[in-house]
Amino acid sequence: MASAKIVALPMVDKHSDPEPAVAAVKPVAVEVSAAETATSANAPIAASEFPVPEPEVVPRVSLTQVLRNLLAKVTRDRIITAALACISIGALFLFWYLGTKYRFEFYIRFKNVPTPYEVYQQLTQVGLSNKYLFNIAISVRRILMGFFIAMAIGVPLGLAIGKYQRVRDLFMPVVEVLRPIPAIAWVPMSIMLWPNNEASIVYITFIGAFFPILLNTIHGVHSLDGVLIRAARCLGASEFRLFLNVILPGSLPHIFTGLAVGMGVAWVSLIAAEMISGQFGVGYFTWEAYSLVDYPAIVLGMITIGFLGLACSGIIRMVGSLLMPWLAFAPGGKR
Repeated sequence: MASAKIVALPMVDKHSDPEPAVAAVKPVAVEVSAAETATSANAPIAASEFPVPEPEVVPRVSLTQVLRNLLAKVTRDRIITAALACISIGALFLFWYLGTKYRFEFYIRFKNVPTPYEVYQQLTQVGLSNKYLFNIAISVRRILMGFFIAMAIGVPLGLAIGKYQRVRDLFMPVVEVLRPIPAIAWVPMSIMLWPNNEASIVYITFIGAFFPILLNTIHGVHSLDGVLIRAARCLGASEFRLFLNVILPGSLPHIFTGLAVGMGVAWVSLIAAEMISGQFGVGYFTWEAYSLVDYPAIVLGMITIGFLGLACSGIIRMVGSLLMPWLAFAPGGKR
């Protein structure tokens, strides 16, 4: 059994010098603490004082849990949106089916238009063929090259034109002269300018996407609230930080609008260029089917172009929603 220790503290006289008393007290405190440390060090440690590690719980993921998580993300609004999209596309195919079945002969004629079943048969014949997939791959590569070049040039140039008056005075006259020229009119000139057809088709695709991206970016900078720019300057933001943290995020909605419009115009320009001077691609596939009077293949090419454009626009909207989550809380948003 441990015995209690009594430590006698020296009394300090009020009339005496306080410094010796403090010096006398300090060694006692050191000796006591040292003794207690030695006693605690020599005392045996009970086994119960060691922390017992808890067994690690391995999470188990079941298929039922995955399905529940997926169903939890499917909200009523998303179900309604998907249903309306199916109704819209289904109504288009229904009109096509009825027109080809009863051979409508009003102002428009369905006499030579193939039925949906004939187009489906054409899809089963060439859908998995190397030629059809190769043409799709060529068109996707061309559209991505032209679109990304247009985005890489159009967005920075649009930000600069929208922000600086002198840059706008320098570039806008040239932009307004070249913008009304349709992309199809550039086909003969692009053949003369570029060394091969591939480069000329990518250039025409670039022309189709460039001007919508540029003009929407300029409009985005002009519509930005000037209070935000003045507040950033008052807080000491540099010109680079001003562009990165204020102008670019504020212009993103208009930029992505320009990207979506530019993607649609780029597809129009690409198909026209492939029909005129191309040797591969979906446009060339469609024009070749027209030359061979293969009507189901013509409609198949048109449907392929439509679904490819839909996929590209959907990807742009998805990236925009990821980069601009605050738009979900804006008026008309999803929240």
